[in-house]
Amino acid sequence: MNPTETPQPWWRVRMMWLVVMGPALVVVASFVTLALAVHGADPPLPPDTASHAHALTPAQLARNHAATPADDH
Repeated sequence: MNPTETPQPWWRVRMMWLVVMGPALVVVASFVTLALAVHGADPPLPPDTASHAHALTPAQLARNHAATPADDH
């Protein structure tokens, strides 16, 4: 930079936008992911849903176990 040149305002520097937009996009994407997780949660499947497909039974049990609240026993 020449000493005779006047510096640009911060919003005109392209490198600043490159540095700021990366983290800003990650924050926006995390809020979108949170909204999808909260509003799009799947309900537990009934036990007889996978009775015709025995290969899906372990996955169904794990999914239902993760979706049910813990007992206080």
